[in-house]
Amino acid sequence: MRQADLFGGEPAAVRIAGVDEAGRGPLAGPVYAAAVILPETGVPAGLADSKKLTAQQRERLAGQIRQHALAWCIACASVEEIDTLNILQATMLAMRRACEGLSIRPELILVDGNRVPQGLPAPAQAIIKGDAKVAAISAASILAKTARDADCERLHGLYPQYEFNRHKGYGTAIHLQRLRQFGPSPVHRLSFGPVREARAQSLSSGQVADVTPDHGHVVPDEAANEPGQRMS
Repeated sequence: MRQADLFGGEPAAVRIAGVDEAGRGPLAGPVYAAAVILPETGVPAGLADSKKLTAQQRERLAGQIRQHALAWCIACASVEEIDTLNILQATMLAMRRACEGLSIRPELILVDGNRVPQGLPAPAQAIIKGDAKVAAISAASILAKTARDADCERLHGLYPQYEFNRHKGYGTAIHLQRLRQFGPSPVHRLSFGPVREARAQSLSSGQVADVTPDHGHVVPDEAANEPGQRMS
């Protein structure tokens, strides 16, 4: 089988996997990536860049993508990997994990953006603004975004004082205020400037963040065992 390309255009000549990420910019939490191979027919209607969809639209489409895709995989790189490798390389790692986790080997991988991760299991090409041009990339964008949003709800349960459910880890005014008030949590990215500054302030004032360590990254129970998904 071959995948439909470009939102209802002619079927592509090769089996294509679309790849996208979610969560490069936030100050906390893992960075996510997804890879999706769509069928020739039955592509969910309404695919678009996940940032242009409402949360309700994303959730609806994510279910349809998981149901109809020939193969899909969601993966992540941890906060520790982000701080060790840097956010760009950690993002590339998450993308590679997502591609490697596909149950069907693609013949071509299309990656949103202007960079292609090294070591992918098939020839690859970067597509700038690919989430608005290629259906499989849009589908990957939606899966990565919904998975990361679900993880932010998990982090909110662990560290409610930071209100991750509101800002999803981005550097909003309320998030920065909570960082100054409580200091960084174990899921904050210490390689990011605002987090480093908050940590230095906490150390200089003798403040200890009132948090419980996050013992490893897990996914919400309702997503952990779905076919086709692998979290790393």
